[in-house]
Amino acid sequence: MPVITLLRRLSLSQWIILSMVLGILVGWQFPDIARHGNILSTLFLHLVKCIVVPLIFGTLVVGIAGHADDMKAVGRLALRSLIYFEVVTTAALFVGLAAVNLIRPGDGVQLPTSAAPGRELAATKVTFQGVLEHLAPQSFFDAAARNDVLQVVVFAILFAVSLARVGAQHRQVMLAFCESLSEVMFKFTSLVMCFAPIGVGGAVALTVAQNGLGILLNLSKLVLTLYGALLAFVLLVLIPVMLLARIPIRAFFRTVREPTLLAFSTASSEAALPDALRLMEKFGVPRRIVSFVLPAGYAFNLDGSTLHLALASVFVAQAAGIELSLAQQIPIMLTLMLTSKGVAAVPRASLVILSGTLTTFGLPLEGVAVILGVDAFLDMGRTSINLLGNCLASAVMARWEGELSPPATEPPPQPSA
Repeated sequence: MPVITLLRRLSLSQWIILSMVLGILVGWQFPDIARHGNILSTLFLHLVKCIVVPLIFGTLVVGIAGHADDMKAVGRLALRSLIYFEVVTTAALFVGLAAVNLIRPGDGVQLPTSAAPGRELAATKVTFQGVLEHLAPQSFFDAAARNDVLQVVVFAILFAVSLARVGAQHRQVMLAFCESLSEVMFKFTSLVMCFAPIGVGGAVALTVAQNGLGILLNLSKLVLTLYGALLAFVLLVLIPVMLLARIPIRAFFRTVREPTLLAFSTASSEAALPDALRLMEKFGVPRRIVSFVLPAGYAFNLDGSTLHLALASVFVAQAAGIELSLAQQIPIMLTLMLTSKGVAAVPRASLVILSGTLTTFGLPLEGVAVILGVDAFLDMGRTSINLLGNCLASAVMARWEGELSPPATEPPPQPSA
């Protein structure tokens, strides 16, 4: 009986952590069962993905069209967000660059003889023109079916601006519909999150079963370097940003704990997006801001992925015995700064960008095969930092707009009897 009572008192975050531990044990000791158990993670991820489009569309339309008298605020928010994204992702690049040069995880690593995985990924060309063309959806329903968050955001913004320009009678009808849609989807999110521990356990078990823990030992220096650099990025960049923006640090981390764990365990940004939207609104970020900044950040503010790209590029050079001077590394960083934007819809975006960068600068594509072996574990870390950085971006933008109202850090005093 005490055990049942204890289990009932566990929070969702504690259930997720417990499921991750169980998933590691099952994937390690019973890999055959874990491989067949991927149905659990697949079902959960499918349920989450069906939330994303209606939730983003509803919240963004209400947030923009609901302020029809101040449309300049939308443009101001977009400009400020892009400036912030560029500054923070540039900082992430240089943190990754510093970590890989200090620790040198590529020294002593033997590259395989085959470059086939790298060539295959490099064949997926990412160009500036292609990124711009991708912004405009050919069909809202096609973008929704593919869960293309960036195109859905662009359509929702244009739809909301158009809605703000029609008569009050028609505008109120659509606003009422979108507001009701948002409220229903937030309740839908709460229901789906009840199944999060099951999906998380299945996802972690599958990852361990497919990749094994042994590969972590072989490339432990690379994995630990990335996770150490991600931690340094949080301590040296994100926390100072919180202090400058006067965001309560403890309350913020308590708020984003669940979606960050979800992003880490599933290595999926989409899995954590609905819960992050709901919780950041509870944190005090207005709906019009969080519903714009979070989805836009998944295309332009990939802090963890950007840091990983900087680290991985120099890692490959070190493994190949190629010494790159700082003057040679800077052009690589500038290239990554441009090519890492707006590629969220590209499958395995980080490896695609990495392969293209290695080809451009004449570095061996065999290095991609080495990274591919532990990419599932690397992806968990960088995805969680992507989520954390975007949640912080929404809070910073709300503070910048003068509209952040975070919860009180201490409960209000009780009246005396």
